[in-house]
Amino acid sequence: MDLFPRENDALKVNPSTGADLALSEHGSDWLWAVTAVYILSFFVCLVPSFTAPESKRVFNYTLSTALLVGAATYYAQASDLGWTALEQANQLTRQIFYARYINWVVSFPALILSLGLLSGISWTTIILNIVLSWFWVITYLVAAYTATSYKWGFFAFGTFAYVIVAMSTINESRESAQVLGIGRHYIILSGWVNLMWLLYPVAFALSDGGHVIGVTSGFIFFGILDMLLLPVAAVGFLALSRNWDFAMLQLDFSEYRGVRGVENLSDKGGRSTTGVDNSSG
Repeated sequence: MDLFPRENDALKVNPSTGADLALSEHGSDWLWAVTAVYILSFFVCLVPSFTAPESKRVFNYTLSTALLVGAATYYAQASDLGWTALEQANQLTRQIFYARYINWVVSFPALILSLGLLSGISWTTIILNIVLSWFWVITYLVAAYTATSYKWGFFAFGTFAYVIVAMSTINESRESAQVLGIGRHYIILSGWVNLMWLLYPVAFALSDGGHVIGVTSGFIFFGILDMLLLPVAAVGFLALSRNWDFAMLQLDFSEYRGVRGVENLSDKGGRSTTGVDNSSG
């Protein structure tokens, strides 16, 4: 007799009413596993920030926030929530999970911001890449909710935006990172991120786009990609960051903010908190 039954009743509590092609119980089990990976990765990123110097927490904060959002969205999907039914050309209705795109609209910019800060490229380039990633995700969402073949127009626009982001994070940012002397580490991180991103258009075309594979199969594809993208990249950032000089990379933002930052500047430059030079008087 099993003293601790592990029945997954998410689909019974939140049934897929109105959808002919829907998430299966095994698919929900898989999504619970992905949720657990995200939660574990969140703590792996967050806990070290409690002991790390305040000036070296930028990647812990940025990536742990994205992991927390990812955990919440996967919790919703595992619970069979965060979706609407869309009628297909064959008159069958399919679940489209908008929670999936909420995850991407946070995780993709978080990775772009992290890569941009590491490489030392300008803020204008970072902001442009973040906006392009939002455009990429939103056009894919619009394509998923477009029942006619016109969806592929939105898919093309979004994929083109992804290509621009890929070119920027692989080429322009790499050159900037090499100047800072961390080109090898940057290539490892940006190469991994872009390798995973390369498969997202394929996964979308097969699932929410072309409906070639079922809802559960689509979740398996995207679940693997999402786990290999953000959790693995986050661990990579934290592991490699132990060898980085945050001051040289100008990532020690907290050193120049707040009371302690002002005091440090005052001690080093002989200036008071009012901005008056005390060195002569």
